[in-house]
Amino acid sequence: MTTRSEEMFRDACEVIPGGVNSPVRAFKSVGGTPPFIQEGRGAWLTDVDGKRYVDYVGSWGPLIVGHAHPVVVEAIGKAAEKGCSFGAPTPGETVLARKIIARFPSIEMVRLVNSGTEAVMSAIRLARAATGRDVIIKFEGCYHGHADGLLVSAGSGAATFGVPTSPGTTRAAARDTLVLPYNDLTALDGLLAQRGNEIAAVVVEPVAGNMGCVLPKSGYLEGLRQACDRVGALLIFDEVMTGFRVDRGGAQTLYGIRPDLTTLGKIIGGGLPVGAYGGSRELMGRIAPAGPVYQAGTLSGNPLAVAAGMATLELLEEAGVYETLAARSEKLMDGVAEVMRSAGIPCLVNHVGSMFGLFFTEAKVVENFSDVSACDIGRFNRWFHGMLQEGIYLAPSAFEAGFVSLAHDEALIEQTIAAAARVARLL
Repeated sequence: MTTRSEEMFRDACEVIPGGVNSPVRAFKSVGGTPPFIQEGRGAWLTDVDGKRYVDYVGSWGPLIVGHAHPVVVEAIGKAAEKGCSFGAPTPGETVLARKIIARFPSIEMVRLVNSGTEAVMSAIRLARAATGRDVIIKFEGCYHGHADGLLVSAGSGAATFGVPTSPGTTRAAARDTLVLPYNDLTALDGLLAQRGNEIAAVVVEPVAGNMGCVLPKSGYLEGLRQACDRVGALLIFDEVMTGFRVDRGGAQTLYGIRPDLTTLGKIIGGGLPVGAYGGSRELMGRIAPAGPVYQAGTLSGNPLAVAAGMATLELLEEAGVYETLAARSEKLMDGVAEVMRSAGIPCLVNHVGSMFGLFFTEAKVVENFSDVSACDIGRFNRWFHGMLQEGIYLAPSAFEAGFVSLAHDEALIEQTIAAAARVARLL
């Protein structure tokens, strides 16, 4: 019997490339047809066929307080009553900027934009202008949006020129991006010894959330900071995923590292499209119209996104919020790991704050993209579909992190672990 989701997917494929407006939604890596979502409430999603799921995707991170939180919905409604967009300054933009600055010691000024891609693209432009250099370093498995110079992967060596990973991305655009393995300071030091005076910036996800959930090794982020200082490059933390997620002040506060520039997104829009980048007054003073580095956006600081973001951040100010999120994430991952071990299935779990990742591997650690790629992806795909059948909605890719929200109470965590135990017996 054909489901309504299957019918809608076929219909969407007629008018939308691949039937989706972002590739991972198509379930291409796990197989099958994606459920079309009709509604989200708290920790739950309901699809067009009426099936309910406990959601651990959370719109890929921003819904840290859950779907349709009444405080957030009310804030959006009040903002919408006054108008959805003006292309002119609004009071809320300054309030949100101050809220961000108060939580991130490295940020003295911040510019709101419309997406994480736009934030990283703009931060890199600023870094190049500030240093007078062209080349940037990124790390394999870290995703920073779909700007041409960032859609690159490693070539044949440990330290290589970026190789375009998408048609339409020119070799010229990729030429100024060098790619290294994540968590490998030796590779970084070797590259900087050869080309340190060419490097404008090192950009990194301080916790890699786009190859599962891969944590920085002890001393790794400190090493990045020291290496950048040594060669006069800027350190950019892409905290689009980790900002306000792993700690009130992001990964940089959690790990005690001060980047030169920070990019943000997800939570600061409360589920609506938004992004931001910020740093010192000296650096941000170079951005137009204060300085010569051009960056603009008609919808930047959109009042609806600002209202949703402010409401979300205010909810996160409550005492014990981050401790609660971390404890629930730990309970979930410990529970899943235990049922896998009981079923004789080798696995490894990572979690930090309310981010988590599950890897089907016999390895003791998963530290980089090569480690993740060596995991049993076929078993992950079976796990994903088994959990989906059980009413648990996980990211449809072995290379994506999962997220716990404040709406995931103890009962839902236990329900998820029980579902994992049933699925484990079939893997």
